[in-house]
Amino acid sequence: MSAVLTVNAFETFSQLLKARSGLVIGQDKTYLLETRLAAILRREKLPDLNALAERLRRPGADALTRDIVEAMTTNESFFFRDDKPFQHFRAQALPRLIAARGPGVGLRVWSAASSSGQEAYSLAMILTECKAALGTRKVDIVGTDIAREQLTRAKEGLYTQFEVQRGLPVQMLMRYFRKEEANWRIADSLRAMAQFREFNLLGDLRPLGMFDVVFCRNVLIYFDQDTKKRVLEAIAAQMTADGLLYLGGAETVLGITAKFAPVPGERGVYGLASTQRERRPLAVGAA
Repeated sequence: MSAVLTVNAFETFSQLLKARSGLVIGQDKTYLLETRLAAILRREKLPDLNALAERLRRPGADALTRDIVEAMTTNESFFFRDDKPFQHFRAQALPRLIAARGPGVGLRVWSAASSSGQEAYSLAMILTECKAALGTRKVDIVGTDIAREQLTRAKEGLYTQFEVQRGLPVQMLMRYFRKEEANWRIADSLRAMAQFREFNLLGDLRPLGMFDVVFCRNVLIYFDQDTKKRVLEAIAAQMTADGLLYLGGAETVLGITAKFAPVPGERGVYGLASTQRERRPLAVGAA
C-alpha cells in the first residue's frame, strides 16, 4: 500500500501546478495525483508520491517538473464536443464575421488548451464545408497547449477507432479521414489549416496575435478566481472588436471580469463588452 501523502508533499505538488499551469487542486483531489502520476512513479522507480515530491525539490528537476505538469493537465478531448458551440460557430458566428469583412480579409481562430487537436480539427471541418461562403479568404486555426505529447499527436492527426467514434459523424469520418491500419489519419488539407504551438495560458499571449474567435472550453474550471480573471482579460486583449469567445457549459465570465458580455440568448458565448470595443480592429491579418 502506498504511503499516505504528507502535507509537505501535497504542498509541493499544489504550488508547482498552480505556478506552472494555473491548476488548483484541493486535498480532496489527492486521487488525481495518484492516478495521473502513477506512470511517472513507475518510470522513476519511486515507491510513492512523497518520494516524487522529494525528487522535485532537488536541483535539476526541470524535466521531471514538465512531465508532472503535463500529466496533471492533460484532459480528454473529442470531436465536436458539446455540439452547440460548433453549431453556433457555423450558423451564426461565421456568417456575421464574413459579412463584417471585405472579400479576401482573413479570419483567425484560436483553440486554447487544444490537447490532441480534436477541437481544432472540428473547426477545420466546419470551415471546409463553408468554403463557398468564405471565398478566397484565408482562415488560420491556431491550437495551443502546454503538453508536448498532446501537441505532437495533434500535429500528426492520427486517431484511434475509439477516438473517431466519439462525436464524429460517420459522414465526416469517411470524408475527412483515411484508414491507416487500426487508426485513422485526418486529411492533409485539414492538417494544413491548423498550426499547433506550445503555449501557456498564464504567459504573455501577445505573440499569438489577434483572433476573431477563441475557443477556451473546459479550462477555466481548473483555475481559482484570480487566475480566471487574469486569463480572461489576457484573452480579451487578443480579440477583435466583434470577436467571440466560447467557454465550456460550466464556465462563465460573470462575476469574474467586465471585459466580456454574454451574447443574448446563447449559453457559453461571449463578445467583448462595449467599453472594450473602442479602437479595436474588426479584422486582422495573420500573426
